[in-house]
Amino acid sequence: MRVLTGAGTSHVVGIPDNSSAGLFDALAGHSAIALVRVSREGEAMAVAAGLWLGGARPLVVIQNTGLLESGDALRGTLARMAAPVPILVTARGYGKMSAAGLIPAPRPPRDLLVRPDVDSVALLTEPTLDAWGIPFRRWDGGEVEVLADFLSSVEAGGWPAALIFTGTVTAS
Repeated sequence: MRVLTGAGTSHVVGIPDNSSAGLFDALAGHSAIALVRVSREGEAMAVAAGLWLGGARPLVVIQNTGLLESGDALRGTLARMAAPVPILVTARGYGKMSAAGLIPAPRPPRDLLVRPDVDSVALLTEPTLDAWGIPFRRWDGGEVEVLADFLSSVEAGGWPAALIFTGTVTAS
């Protein structure tokens, strides 16, 4: 929470999942950061764009499955407007991908996308962001400075960007 308030985050917009539920719970009564829950991930992009246009500094928090669902809103709204909105993407399937000895590739082979021991969303998240022209990096949650640096770099970069978070969000 200190990193978000320190970065001037005014709103967190998104849909909680198992990894981010603790953050959403902590923000429910926060005095400095408004929590905006949406019904679809694409809606999170549109709401964040509107907040940004109004002078706010929103952070979108969604799971990578929802990131794929929100593609047109991300491309057609945030990216087209060059809105420097950071997106914290919780990374479903990255543990399975790692356990299988796999890494994201620009075009994952079809046989990997149907393997029962791999969640294909992990294989598709980074290539999709790359195809959309959205800068991204991966973060395991170890050093909180990574989040602080990410938030400031998005603002300075003048473009939406994603931080793929492979850990579990805590409220500290």
